[in-house]
Amino acid sequence: MTGRAKILIVEDEPAILQGLMDVFVFHGYAVDSAIDGKIGLEKALNNDYDLILLDVMLPFVDGFSICNKIREKDVQQPVIMLTAKSSEQDIITGLTLGADDYISKPFSVRELVLRVECVLKRSQKRVEQVAIMHIGNIRIDTANLQQLDTENPQQFTRREIEILHYLQQHAARPVPREELLEKVWGYRQAENIETRTVDIHIAKLRRKVEVDSKKPQYLLTIRGEGYRTLKQGAKVEFDLSETDKGFQAEDVGEV
Repeated sequence: MTGRAKILIVEDEPAILQGLMDVFVFHGYAVDSAIDGKIGLEKALNNDYDLILLDVMLPFVDGFSICNKIREKDVQQPVIMLTAKSSEQDIITGLTLGADDYISKPFSVRELVLRVECVLKRSQKRVEQVAIMHIGNIRIDTANLQQLDTENPQQFTRREIEILHYLQQHAARPVPREELLEKVWGYRQAENIETRTVDIHIAKLRRKVEVDSKKPQYLLTIRGEGYRTLKQGAKVEFDLSETDKGFQAEDVGEV
């Protein structure tokens, strides 16, 4: 990679922490570390990092709480969470709190490095977007990441805005999950990546932009094809694919 992006790794298992530090130093990164959640939270809030790699299960302060505090301070700070492979709820919770991505343990070091590179590239090259985005009955201030014209505005993450922007740019057709992973997340050969992050992000967005997230009118799943946005007043039959049914908006929780 070019340059020396600075990464904070928060991991409480010494062997894993040292191994991750060695890997990213080898790949040219400047690396800082924290062995528990208390130290990790202090460093994350008081220093500047290009990316934070954050374990979920940590002593003193868990990774979810740290991610939440990071988002309160900086909605654009890139965060990747390390989760237990069997814990689907951890994945949903982490992405709901605003993590850019997750990777499940045990993980391939090569895949982790590629994920970090993709998130960093995407964060350093933000796509130019309209100042005010319209979807359904709401307007979104894309600079401040929040809904307009309401006393209790919905807050959006930068990733959510990028998803909506890409779908609206290609509103004439359904956009496959693999295309979103490649164009929004920046992953290469996305068809080989096992991740539910797209499904979870769509479920979160439906909860924010739809009147009834179970019967979406503007952010639709086209069975076997992908996702599509519709303008207000357009007609289409509601259709949830089988792969979405495990990620209904009510499973995601409040943001």
